[in-house]
Amino acid sequence: MSPSMTKMAPLAVVLIGSLGLGGCATKGFVREQVATVNQRVDALDAKLQTTDGTAQQALAEAQSASGQAQQNSQRLDQLNGRVDGVEQQLQAAQRKRARN
Repeated sequence: MSPSMTKMAPLAVVLIGSLGLGGCATKGFVREQVATVNQRVDALDAKLQTTDGTAQQALAEAQSASGQAQQNSQRLDQLNGRVDGVEQQLQAAQRKRARN
């Protein structure tokens, strides 16, 4: 072996060893990281449930308001018909008076 190879051999062994051992995570480290992610997921899930509840409530209120608006529209249509009838009677009475 040449002198430069003799100097490089320990460096190569250290480099290969650090690459092999550096890529492994311990179970404790993985559990810690997963626990952190799980906490975030749980918090987001809670917010999602709250938001969903609010959206469902808003939808129910909007549907109720829509039904009330339809009822009001129907009542207005009925009242318009009655007002038209009263106007026709008034006009007929005025014409009758004008003839007499």
